[in-house]
Amino acid sequence: MQNPPLAFTTPPDVSRWLRWMVFSPVARIVFFAAMLVGFGLITHAIVVMLGWTVKTATPLQHALATLSLQLLPALIAYLVLVKLIEQRRVRELSLRAVTTFGIGGFMTGAVLFSIVAGLLWLLGVYHVTAINPNVKWLPQVLVAGVGAGIGEEIIARGVIFRIIEEGLGTWFALVVSALFFGGAHIFNPGATLWSSAAIAIEAGVMLALLYHVTRSLWACIGLHAAWNIMQGTFYGIPVSGGAVDGWLVSNRTGPTWLSGGMFGAEASVVALLVCSLLTAGLLMVAQRRGSIVPFRRRR
Repeated sequence: MQNPPLAFTTPPDVSRWLRWMVFSPVARIVFFAAMLVGFGLITHAIVVMLGWTVKTATPLQHALATLSLQLLPALIAYLVLVKLIEQRRVRELSLRAVTTFGIGGFMTGAVLFSIVAGLLWLLGVYHVTAINPNVKWLPQVLVAGVGAGIGEEIIARGVIFRIIEEGLGTWFALVVSALFFGGAHIFNPGATLWSSAAIAIEAGVMLALLYHVTRSLWACIGLHAAWNIMQGTFYGIPVSGGAVDGWLVSNRTGPTWLSGGMFGAEASVVALLVCSLLTAGLLMVAQRRGSIVPFRRRR
């Protein structure tokens, strides 16, 4: 069974200067980055004008401001990139795939992190001390779930991985996108070189291969959102170093390499091993299909 075709290939009849200055991987990534900054500045001005960033704003308004900055610039820039530069349908974000790949990815993410939490509990590292029925779940779901899921997946998998894979092959794209994703978390609270390396391997490689196998960003978005929601809003564990208000009030003890420390369970060797198992499965599927895009110097 063959993988769905690459989303974009350079038209064969374009001139050399268009091939390099418009359609090359570097050019398209630079165009996207410039639009991301521009639309980000516009979005920031709008949320400030609406009063969602002032100290007296409600927690929901603060969450909506963060959600807007996470989601709108990335989504608008991506749509412009695909529709105006690549001139194609946005198949990887087809709304019809939400009920299949989106829900499937969400369920996979929920089960995946529940396995991590369960193993940490069995190892005597994760402890539930109370239940908080009044948890303010909506702001967390909007920011850590919807905003991070859609915004980060568009950037890391929809742009970095997809475009580099189209130009330089799957292996090169896996390495670059994983390093980017891990490095993007280096300034988070409690982050270390180890936590960034763990994020790069357990999430960066896994989610890139998930996109490669499904050719759907909704699968990646669903898994990413569910992982964050279950980790923070349900199990009460910090999400990539960010403080949370979880339904389960919990703490973790033991060595940092096992518990994840201040950064959260994502910096635990348990999460690394669990996610690596799924990564290995996805890699087997890709190799069985023969869908790995080889590196070619002149693509």
